[in-house]
Amino acid sequence: MIGVVLFNMGGPDSLSAVQPFLYNLFSDHDIIRFPKPLQKPLAWLISHLRAKKTKHYYELMGGKSPQKEQTLAQAKALQEELGEGFKVVVALRYWHPLTEEALLELFRYPVEKLILLPLYPQYSRTTSGSSFNEFDRVFRRLRGKGIYFNLTTLMGQGKPYFYPSSLPVIRINCYYNHTTYIKAMVENIKENLPGWREYFFLFTAHSLPLSIIREGDPYQRQTEETVRLIMEHFPGVKYALGYQSKVGPTRWLEPFTDRLLEELINQGIKRIAVIPVSFTCEHSETLYELDHLYGSMARERGADFVRIPTLKTHPTYIRALKELVLNFI
Repeated sequence: MIGVVLFNMGGPDSLSAVQPFLYNLFSDHDIIRFPKPLQKPLAWLISHLRAKKTKHYYELMGGKSPQKEQTLAQAKALQEELGEGFKVVVALRYWHPLTEEALLELFRYPVEKLILLPLYPQYSRTTSGSSFNEFDRVFRRLRGKGIYFNLTTLMGQGKPYFYPSSLPVIRINCYYNHTTYIKAMVENIKENLPGWREYFFLFTAHSLPLSIIREGDPYQRQTEETVRLIMEHFPGVKYALGYQSKVGPTRWLEPFTDRLLEELINQGIKRIAVIPVSFTCEHSETLYELDHLYGSMARERGADFVRIPTLKTHPTYIRALKELVLNFI
């Protein structure tokens, strides 16, 4: 059996989960490089300081992030596409089901190979890289405890199964230019925007500190290439790419999406479609930041603001994930 681990960021599944979710996020040295001895104390302090304000965002979203349910739905859809011989599990980075929970579920089955598949189309050390690093830490810890590799009795199998000393692990780093993924993005836009020829396309992606990009992170280049490939299918449409969700005082990737949106409206462009290009599930960056903040501002200014939904379980996207998996068996 081949195990497939879908990685995603995760989000709080209740208001009480907001502070521990933030703590896990700010504890991640792949995202925020505090001095290591200070990482967890500072994460505790920041998470408590930000929790009240952040809870308000989730209150407007119904009291929780929908990302867990949507990622589980993606896993279910991929499982159905792959069929027997595969077991798909979800590993969220900052809230349950965490990576250890995902692997403990997976190792109830006779897994002969692991395929790690982030739901981030573009690679960054802060997203896919962070998930891979967490996988490595958990994998080593479980092996050290002897939870698998030796004397593992599989539930429902009727006999012990012994894991080999070296379990093959395949990492799918990115798929920003994968033909079927691009097709899914194009179809999703056209399905949700029948009059697309009349709109300006404002793509938006999560920003990153410039220091990370300068160190060689390929995220910006890959994001720009994704947008270019999508726009080959929309001849004559004007577009721009912005970045959102900046945190802290350091310089981040620009131009910022909200400023671009204001500039477009000031230029008299009134029909604007905002297209998330680095997100495949809904969460606070789309539901609160894009829909509530940016959408409200645009409509107050008289703009026809349309936000294209994320891919979620779009059939063509699930087919793209299937193709990625089958390429490595």
